[in-house]
Amino acid sequence: MYFKKSTTREYFESILIAVILALFVRTWVVQAFKIPTGSMEQNLLIGDHLLVNKFVHAPTLLGSERSLLPVTDVRRGDVLVFKYPEAPERDFIKRVVGLPGETVELRQSRLFINGEPVEEPYLDLMRPGGEVPYDMRGTFGPQTVPAGQVFMMGDNRGDSEDSRYWGALPLDFVKGRAFMMYWSYESGSAFYRDVGVGATLRRLTDGITHFFTRTRWDRLFMAVP
Repeated sequence: MYFKKSTTREYFESILIAVILALFVRTWVVQAFKIPTGSMEQNLLIGDHLLVNKFVHAPTLLGSERSLLPVTDVRRGDVLVFKYPEAPERDFIKRVVGLPGETVELRQSRLFINGEPVEEPYLDLMRPGGEVPYDMRGTFGPQTVPAGQVFMMGDNRGDSEDSRYWGALPLDFVKGRAFMMYWSYESGSAFYRDVGVGATLRRLTDGITHFFTRTRWDRLFMAVP
């Protein structure tokens, strides 16, 4: 006997499958993240919206899994989203500068690993004319990164709360690696005293206008430096 599904049931099953797939992608593969502060300027700006690859640093049980799946170890220079150790319900974003077992030191904002200077091309935007700005100058360490942890720092080192303040990051706290900007919006504040239909329409009009005027179109689909 042939059983034909109702249209309502087909729609319900399609929506259910879409929700399950979306939850799977959100939980295990890709996460959206918005830059809330200036700690990663000038590479990542307030209002940048990023995609985070949550699968690339996923744990594996067997060596065969690692060889077959697109999983890699954390590397120096990776920009990671992670659970803030002092408040795990909050997500932070910083750059890996020190790996397990390495000794990290900062001399006038110049990074040294195991006593040797390290080139950091991702800081070029912070060095106009090849010089480090005054507000980036700083001294830290030397400090050895414990096993199973990494040392995180913001690119804007004069304005970044990072491993210099709360210690090295356990790898278990890593949520994923940021890899692309899908949108960037320069937010602004507007205060409306009026209420009612006219004010609502004005807010709607301003919102549509600002979408076009405040979107940083040149940053759309940029790879994270």
